[in-house]
Amino acid sequence: MNIKRHIPNFITLLNLFSGCLAVIFAVKNQLEIAAFFVFLGIFFDFFDGFAARILKVQSELGLQLDSLADMVTSGIVPGIFMYQLFNRSLGIHEKVNDGHSWSDAVHWFQNEVHILPLFGLMVTLASAYRLAKFNIDDNQTSSFIGLPTPANTLLIISLPLILMYQGSATIDAILLNKWFLIGLTVLCSYLLNANIPLFALKFKDWSFKNNMTKYIFLVVCILLLVFLHFLAIPIIILLYVLISLFKK
Repeated sequence: MNIKRHIPNFITLLNLFSGCLAVIFAVKNQLEIAAFFVFLGIFFDFFDGFAARILKVQSELGLQLDSLADMVTSGIVPGIFMYQLFNRSLGIHEKVNDGHSWSDAVHWFQNEVHILPLFGLMVTLASAYRLAKFNIDDNQTSSFIGLPTPANTLLIISLPLILMYQGSATIDAILLNKWFLIGLTVLCSYLLNANIPLFALKFKDWSFKNNMTKYIFLVVCILLLVFLHFLAIPIIILLYVLISLFKK
């Protein structure tokens, strides 16, 4: 039995396990803890492919397993985050109704279900569609077409963290505005499946000449995170898209 070829798959399963824990805490509206496990899962998601390339054990099984794990960590979880953010925007957790018909509850099997927060699950549907396309697309081996699901997830999970640690009256008013959340949900769903080429942080070698864009981007990311903390994440995702378009 060749243990080496199972190492990347084990790392992928750690991503899936982290995603499952994130789902549990996200459903409980404990978004800070859920975000921690998402960060951990995305860390494993990066290094499973890295390990497979280093060990030269890439396989079709690994590709399929990676997408299944991503569907949980970077598909289901961000949808639940958006659901919870919509709940907060409508004051549902505080039992406050804003009077708009979209927030009115319906009763389903004796449970009260609010309509608008379910719109956040559109992110999960768009993520599933993107991952399915990725698995059958041979043009995304060294770059991406559309926003990768981990990048989209980082953008979404940063929002409650910004509210918790860097919130202000202005920031709270923007991030918890239901129209902002509707627009963000539509934008994220579109970017996931848009025909936009984006560079991938995959290194065939470590030379600066062949990886200049990636190295500069990583340095800028580190500086933004140091100075802006969680506020840096949406800026980083925006820069990622803009740099890719400029590079093209």
